[in-house]
Amino acid sequence: MPVFEKPSRDALPHSKERWTPIYLEHGRLEVDDSSVKWIGADRTVLRIPVATVSVLLLGPGTTVTHAAVKACADSNTPLCWVGEQGMRFYACGVVPTHDNANAKKHAELYASRKSRTEIAQRMFLLRFPKEIVENQTIEALRGREGKRVKAIYAEMGDRYGVQWKGRNYDKTHWHLADGINRAISAANASLYALCTSIICSMGFLPQLGFIHKTGTLPFVFDIADIYKPETTLEAAFQAISLDPNADEAKVLTLLKQKIEQTRLTRRIPRDISQLLGLDEDSNEV
Repeated sequence: MPVFEKPSRDALPHSKERWTPIYLEHGRLEVDDSSVKWIGADRTVLRIPVATVSVLLLGPGTTVTHAAVKACADSNTPLCWVGEQGMRFYACGVVPTHDNANAKKHAELYASRKSRTEIAQRMFLLRFPKEIVENQTIEALRGREGKRVKAIYAEMGDRYGVQWKGRNYDKTHWHLADGINRAISAANASLYALCTSIICSMGFLPQLGFIHKTGTLPFVFDIADIYKPETTLEAAFQAISLDPNADEAKVLTLLKQKIEQTRLTRRIPRDISQLLGLDEDSNEV
């Protein structure tokens, strides 16, 4: 039976030196000939050097063997179960060999009201660089954020010629929501999936937010909000301007283009480190 040889900790590359996430769908991940191998439904066979990958994103139609999961854990490579093209996030495997330094630092910063406020201010400045945030409480920032976001929605509506009546919909009667509200929700859900995958793969805690405090993923909402104006909102308003009846697939196609154009998968890890006052070298395996 093939055995994956566990690499030594010193041999594992730092997070910043690993490849970008690899997305897989419709196939099987297994260990064969002492290596992790992907066998696709289209008969593609690919050997994956898991120790050099930042995270494996397992999409629809994937199966993974126990040996493959163990090999990824030995290589400090997280596994995330996601939706089609990574546009939904379902779960993340905990890597037992992962350095917990980022989680501890995150918790320490969250536990201090002073540092929590400072980080919330940094997040606000990333979104609204011209604002004055000194001596502003988190509660005050939340109030100002609401006003700024409403202004962004209105500006987007005017720019794309889309009628905007406000962010208003009922989840229990989704079909009654107007097209732009459905488009924004679909795009935001996808951005949350991307942010959650990155946050988990870096070893941070999705449950501890600095601006948001409700829901199950407050830190994900904190990070995702930074990029919405240039990604999800652009994609949603553009999709509806081109086709008032645009479905989710059309919105997500545009969103993927925005994510690639803005190089988001590279920016998010760097921005998180800067927001939390961490040196990039701290994001090591």
